[in-house]
Amino acid sequence: MNETLALLMNHRSIRKFADKPVSEDQLKTIIVAGQMASSSSNVQAYSVIAVTEAGLKKRLAELSGNQAYVEECPVFLVWCADLHRLKYCADLHAPGQPTYEDTAENLIVATVDTALAAQNAAVAAESLGLGIVYIGGIRNRIEEVSQLLELPDRVYPVFGMCVGVPAQEPMLRPRLPVEAVLHRNRYDGRKHAAEVARYDETMSAYLRERTGGKQDTPWSRLMADRLVQPVRMHMKDFLENRGFFRR
Repeated sequence: MNETLALLMNHRSIRKFADKPVSEDQLKTIIVAGQMASSSSNVQAYSVIAVTEAGLKKRLAELSGNQAYVEECPVFLVWCADLHRLKYCADLHAPGQPTYEDTAENLIVATVDTALAAQNAAVAAESLGLGIVYIGGIRNRIEEVSQLLELPDRVYPVFGMCVGVPAQEPMLRPRLPVEAVLHRNRYDGRKHAAEVARYDETMSAYLRERTGGKQDTPWSRLMADRLVQPVRMHMKDFLENRGFFRR
């Protein structure tokens, strides 16, 4: 296993950070590495807001579901899908012509671009000895987050990312068996039963060890519980109001 693979295979979410800063050089290196991710037609339809102000992080922690590590990390990155910059380009070179930034396709493009750049940045951060955790909770109260960060129309916060020096070394969380996600030539749903059952056993054992025997709920049960509960049902209206997903 080479150094890159070892780094990728050792990923874990970090939720406790040492009282040490992330330097400006480290921050810029992380973002530049993110920029080198693949981008659909080179549109680079994302922006990143690096939040370091204590009061702003505190409020974002509250809006994200009172996740303390958002406030405690030295840098909180808010990764935004951004079609505002592209609309500027269209207005600059094709004034008065109809534009189509509000299509479902462009929402997908911007969201995927954001995720690809963020994951590159996450790996870069870990290569520098830092730790990260993604924060989807910023979408809990996404309108308030957007107002707090002064996001214009055609920009939405996809997720946050805490970055800092790790102050913990959590267990590696097992993933699904590779054959559960790797299909060969055609999709094969017949293997769900066997592969999910295998993973249920693995995750139950992991949870027992992690919680000292207090929890061992199978993964499939956790996923079922998740899917039967409505989550962030405000997102469609929010995106439409912000100029996304209208066509």
